[in-house]
Amino acid sequence: MVSLIRTLRHHTDEVSCCAFSPALLVSGSVDKTLRVYDTADFSELPFSPLTGHGYGVHSCCFSLCGSYLLSCSTDGSTRAWRSETGELMAALEHPGRSPLRVCALAPDSSLLLAGACDGTVALWNFHSKTLRRCNAVSEASVAACCFSPCGQMFVTGCTHGDLKLWDIDISLLHAVKDAHDLGVTCCNFAPQFKVESCCVEFRLASCGQDSQLKIWIVSQHEGAACKMKLLHTLTSQSAPVLSCAFSCDGELVVSGSVDKSVAIYDANLGALLHTLKQHDRYVTAVAFSPTFGLIATGSMDRSVNVWRIGDEDGQTAADSLQTSSKGRKLPGHSSLLLADWTEQDVQAWLCEEGLKELVITFKANNIDGPELNQLSKETVAELGIDSVGLRGRLLRKIEALKAAQSGAEAPDEFLCPVTRELMKDPVIAADGYSYEREAIESWIRGKNKTSPMTNLLLQTTLLTPNRSLKMAITRWKSSQ
Repeated sequence: MVSLIRTLRHHTDEVSCCAFSPALLVSGSVDKTLRVYDTADFSELPFSPLTGHGYGVHSCCFSLCGSYLLSCSTDGSTRAWRSETGELMAALEHPGRSPLRVCALAPDSSLLLAGACDGTVALWNFHSKTLRRCNAVSEASVAACCFSPCGQMFVTGCTHGDLKLWDIDISLLHAVKDAHDLGVTCCNFAPQFKVESCCVEFRLASCGQDSQLKIWIVSQHEGAACKMKLLHTLTSQSAPVLSCAFSCDGELVVSGSVDKSVAIYDANLGALLHTLKQHDRYVTAVAFSPTFGLIATGSMDRSVNVWRIGDEDGQTAADSLQTSSKGRKLPGHSSLLLADWTEQDVQAWLCEEGLKELVITFKANNIDGPELNQLSKETVAELGIDSVGLRGRLLRKIEALKAAQSGAEAPDEFLCPVTRELMKDPVIAADGYSYEREAIESWIRGKNKTSPMTNLLLQTTLLTPNRSLKMAITRWKSSQ
């Protein structure tokens, strides 16, 4: 089970990144600040917010021990802070002052890496704060980077869609062209790696504008070239996937999307465990706690949600899937119709909806999907559920489930790619895509005139009303 335990609303603009240390949670925002919280009670620390960046913060991360906090910004700088005090240790400027999209720290805190919009990565010696190298790694913006858990390699992802593996001298080891159509948005290694005979094997997650989350096996045999093999392509989210992260044991992977959802998968099976939909706008950041069963998700709605994963017996979502669903998706998010649900599907749905206390009753009465569909106020009373409140909650959940499965959804082309909401005033931008006028105007004001769909520079900011699309939406709404 996954439960929402806290919503933090201290940022004054969209949240762009978040990260955990063993004791702290940090979030960064377009409002140029970093907010730091104690994970014991999620109270904001006295020295928070951290200020100093001249433009919005794009990326943040902690050192493995949690002593240092790193952040980078459109202002072309990477800043290092002391986690305990919020003291600024150093401000490292990109040699070309190019806006920085992402930063990463080696597991042993020896090297600091930052990816820039000019297609370069800057690599610093973290202890001496001196620049080691600044090399071009792509013709497009570097939107993602991460170190391998051994610290001897790192991966970069660019807005053209390529993934590249490098050694710490920035020599290319392996490349996957067009790993994500229209661009890579994030990548992360699982913390663990395997050593068998003369081979080292890592797991890498990447996501992109193609609405996909991919899990790769990165391997290197002694004396041989590195290889990357695709293990899973996960497609449960219906819009660009902006962020991804592994759990501390590497068993789970989480992703956040423009469709406003958070997806949690079993990383080994590639099976969807949960879909969370509490954010009002698209989810830009996700992070796992290294010590507790916690997930943080940040959004353009300016909030950070904190979730607890696992039930009161300490069973994780992956354990639950393997023991009760035999590798199937949780039914609330599967493609199965209610009439096709088994008794196990119904019981898993009860747990997911916070009705775990009813599992024994439903199991004793052999209630499957068709039976669940026929339950009413009268028949629920016959099940012997004494609590009036619990009966009412169950009936509301059933009605919501049936409405979700039978309700007509708007065609995807009627939804704004930015807000994923039905458009009222659609306009065509220079990239050829249609957007809600208010959404694309806001995007252009704050996103340096780039296309939300391609990340390429818009040749003009002129917006043309899409009258035919507006009429089609009006006709569809009338038919509903």
